[in-house]
Amino acid sequence: MKTIEEINQKIKDGNAVVVTAREMTRIVQENGAGKAAEEVDVVTTGTFGAMCSSGAFFNFGHSDPPIKMSRTYINGVEAYSGLAAVDAYLGATQPHRNPDIGLDYGGAHLLEDLIRGKEVELVAEAYGTDCYPRTDVHTFLSLENLNQATMINPRNCYQNYAAATNSTEETIYTYMGTLLPQMGNVSYSSAGELSPLLNDPYFQTIGLGTRIFLCGSQGYIIGEGTQHATEGERRNGVPVGSAGTLMLKGDMKKMDADYIRGATMPKYGPTLYVGAGIPIPVLNEEIARRTGVSDAEIACKIYDYGTPRRDRPAVMETNYKELRTGKIEINGNEVQTSPLSSFKKALEIAEELKKWIDNGEFFLTSPVENLPSSGFTVQPLEIKRPSIMVRDLKSKTAITARAEEAISEVARKMVDNNINHLPVVDHAGRLMGIVTSWDIAQAVAKDSQKLTEIMTKKVIVAMEDEPVEVIARRIDKHEISGVPIVDRNNLVKGMITAEDISRLICSQNNEEGD
Repeated sequence: MKTIEEINQKIKDGNAVVVTAREMTRIVQENGAGKAAEEVDVVTTGTFGAMCSSGAFFNFGHSDPPIKMSRTYINGVEAYSGLAAVDAYLGATQPHRNPDIGLDYGGAHLLEDLIRGKEVELVAEAYGTDCYPRTDVHTFLSLENLNQATMINPRNCYQNYAAATNSTEETIYTYMGTLLPQMGNVSYSSAGELSPLLNDPYFQTIGLGTRIFLCGSQGYIIGEGTQHATEGERRNGVPVGSAGTLMLKGDMKKMDADYIRGATMPKYGPTLYVGAGIPIPVLNEEIARRTGVSDAEIACKIYDYGTPRRDRPAVMETNYKELRTGKIEINGNEVQTSPLSSFKKALEIAEELKKWIDNGEFFLTSPVENLPSSGFTVQPLEIKRPSIMVRDLKSKTAITARAEEAISEVARKMVDNNINHLPVVDHAGRLMGIVTSWDIAQAVAKDSQKLTEIMTKKVIVAMEDEPVEVIARRIDKHEISGVPIVDRNNLVKGMITAEDISRLICSQNNEEGD
């Protein structure tokens, strides 16, 4: 057994043995955990990935005459001002208030700009009071002009994270990046064997007051992060799912722009890439063994993000060694994998933290209280009025056309049933395409003879187990007026139109009014 005090004395004397988590993996594999525990004092970790739940508190100082800010915009990004007169919290994912800029510049980009020393525009509004008579402010400031700029990140450094793919027929845009149709790619976001909480999965050395590397400066863990969970499935002691999280604090004025990046996930929104590293004191053989974990030993699951639900189906289980090869096999098909986080940058962070400790510039801290390692689960939000599912809609018997039917017969079906959309199916009732009244009109004008020539083959559909509001967004996104309802076997069960959804919303509103 060692103590943190003994290790700090070694750091002060210049004879502490410090290695990165990557180096520790090799040491444990070659020499065993017992020998590694004797020889190594500190293992440094690192991660550099998108951490949306990040932001900063600012104190602007009082103007003359003073103002009690009620709406605050910095470079066009709104910061929350419901705190005190000249305090505000800026969230990393807040988009620009100008819709023409929108998601391309948000809170995350502004945080990076400030750390880079750029001057930014401050606009504030107020309702005016006797002690705060001023009603507006328009000025420019930089990080050095702020009294405080304290980064407080409610949820960073997920212990593990899902990999994502997409089984649908269309490209989708998510916080896991752009996911191609028919499981065309897999994205993942973890530093694997370098990741801080994967090297101390039971939080034996990590807790309130732990000093860490945060965006190029020294920061602190101030508690477990939001959505902290401890009761999930584990392999080799390491959670398979997202599990533990950290709440972090740091002084923006001391941060280095090399370790922070504002980014935008296409058609999703702004996010902040945060560089964080935690030193893990090797107090005993068990900790040595944990810090020797390899990418091959860290399991994660690939989930289908094409299912827009809180509980997405798992496609398969894999590990980070397989993911880092750049390809993986799913259902017999080779699929490209790509990281959203930077392993190179994570290693740079671990190396930089190692250098700080070797140079006697960074000392370890004993947690005031360790992070909870049991008893924490994430509860879902209870919706008092549950979503209506597509299967719950009162829909008529599906009216379809066969691919071999004459166009004139299809036109007659539309007229007789007063409909504008007709799914085209094969002999077993599986969806092949869709035709609309507009398609029929074009066919007549062009003298087309075959239904297969005029039908749309790439069909936007609604699954029976999807919420109606998801389908409404899909119809709006693709600027169409209706979609076929299909089951998991692609059998057509009906149609849902924009008019159906409008009637449903009106009936719900009337019920609430009653």
